[in-house]
Amino acid sequence: MVQKGQIGVTTDNIFPIIKKFLYSDHEIFLREIVSNAVDATQKIKTLSDVGDFKGELGDLSVKVSLDKEKKTLTISDRGVGMTPEEVDKYINQIALSSANDFLDKYKDNVNGIIGHFGLGFYSSFMVSKKVEIVTKSYKEEAPAVKWSCDGTPEFTMEETDKQDRGTDIILYLDDENKEFLEKGKIDTLLKKYCKFLPVPVVFGKKQEWKEGNYVDTEEDNVINDVNPLWKQKPAGLKDEDYLKFYRDLYPLSFMDEPMFWIHLNVDYPFHLTGILYFPKIKSNLDLQRNKIQLYSNQVFVTDSVEGIVPEFLTLLHGVIDSPDIPLNVSRSYLQSDHNVKKISNHITKKVADKLEELFKKERSQFEEKWDSLKLFIAYGMLSEEKFYDRAAKFALLKNIEDNYFTMEEYKTLIEAAQTDKNGDLVCLYANDRETQYAHIDAAKEKGYDVLMMDGQLDVHWMGLLEQKLGKTRFVRVDSDTVEHLIEKEDKKEVSLSDKQKEVVTETVKSQLPPMEKTEFSIDFKELGEASRPVQITQNEFSRRMKEMAAMQQQMAFYGEMPDTYQVVLNVQHPFVKALIDESEAKDKEELIAQITSEGKLKQMVDLALLSSGMLKGEALSNFVKRSFEMI
Repeated sequence: MVQKGQIGVTTDNIFPIIKKFLYSDHEIFLREIVSNAVDATQKIKTLSDVGDFKGELGDLSVKVSLDKEKKTLTISDRGVGMTPEEVDKYINQIALSSANDFLDKYKDNVNGIIGHFGLGFYSSFMVSKKVEIVTKSYKEEAPAVKWSCDGTPEFTMEETDKQDRGTDIILYLDDENKEFLEKGKIDTLLKKYCKFLPVPVVFGKKQEWKEGNYVDTEEDNVINDVNPLWKQKPAGLKDEDYLKFYRDLYPLSFMDEPMFWIHLNVDYPFHLTGILYFPKIKSNLDLQRNKIQLYSNQVFVTDSVEGIVPEFLTLLHGVIDSPDIPLNVSRSYLQSDHNVKKISNHITKKVADKLEELFKKERSQFEEKWDSLKLFIAYGMLSEEKFYDRAAKFALLKNIEDNYFTMEEYKTLIEAAQTDKNGDLVCLYANDRETQYAHIDAAKEKGYDVLMMDGQLDVHWMGLLEQKLGKTRFVRVDSDTVEHLIEKEDKKEVSLSDKQKEVVTETVKSQLPPMEKTEFSIDFKELGEASRPVQITQNEFSRRMKEMAAMQQQMAFYGEMPDTYQVVLNVQHPFVKALIDESEAKDKEELIAQITSEGKLKQMVDLALLSSGMLKGEALSNFVKRSFEMI
């Protein structure tokens, strides 16, 4: 007897809603159907374990098969199956309040539609013009049932012949979704969503190369690993196991092997397993996000884990698996769920524990890895207060000689020589060994130590350290002359008349080559007779603001401002002394003409620009020619 009826929904028609609102993510239908089959299989195993099912379990694999002629995709299991009453209860009744409430609440949340209402099975209608269920319960005497629906609320259900327990879901794919009849497409989706399901998933037969073609063998093609590494006990695993699993996770990637990893295994107060790998970061631009894969009971959910782990941890690679995170996770859920927040905090703590342990037990290895770890740790300290408190113990500063120090160690090293008149600790740094070599060398001759701060986040990180440490300043070696980088006493005012300042200023500016979006000011300082006559410096504050503007949209106006440099004249140098004397006796135009014809000031200015890495193009070529002529 064929039973006919209408699916119990209070919306006029759920199917257009499913197709419209889930179409952009329609490939998840395969995950939903296979996951249901795995659940049914695990239930029969549980019933057998507790003695409620006495029969033979037999082959428990889930099978996926294609029939291009019939245009069908079939997912079959030998799980608990369903009785007619269960089909009626779980398939024919969908409790929705109203179409308007439904659309208003879930219009922006594709996954939430399925996840909230438990509509996993109905995702099949995103790609199908008709869906059939052929099922037989494990319960004795229960008849087999065939259920059919063509994408309207109307269905048919009748008894049918089926010898074995379990369920076949048969999808008659519509013309818009022919891609899911391609073997390669289904293989890709199964490996994406079902790669680590706890029940074997079989898709066709394994193939071998024979006489110029791939041919099927007798062996089933099992696409998943039912016992992935993160579900195993860490005590029985070796480094080779973790490295092999890393390569299995990213088979098409050419990433270097990870530096180290953390194996997560938590049972209380939430369930969490996983493996997080610390990748090598070759350069500041080599940041690969979306490499952490999120699973729920071994079912792939997403690789966009923002909200589940703190933002700085998205630089890590690996796997997180938690049944406490729903399969169809939504952004609003992540923002409000207490378990997610606990998981996020726990992962941060475990990462900090691992880094601190490595620092304490294997400091030499930690220092070797620091260049790759630095960006990650600095990012964490900037974005997570709790992580800063932990990381302050093991974050390192590296100097020009490639020696490493904790912040406390570095303070002890430099406080005698690099404390200024106000009691502030002045940490000198460079971000380019080559272009700042002259300034670095001058600082070292003065007995100062110089840090290397060339990381992408260093300008922000230094600002944070200044704020947290107090009485500490970071100053780039080219931000002032070496005599004034660390002021030990009040500056001596240089005594010049207004005319001297004006004439000398305009004379020096006349010798500067034109540079786009660059402005120069002239500064007069007493640096001693033996010091260079002309030096180029750049104010720490203005330069740092421009660097920060490059990464922060709200500071973009700083980025539009020109680069500002100071041309520092040493008023105690004989040449500059003579220039000042002449400026008192001659007017501006006369002095500029004289200085230009002599060429000495031009040469000194170019030398200062050259030592700061600023002399380029035509100006550099002219400098070279002039130098040969002088020789």
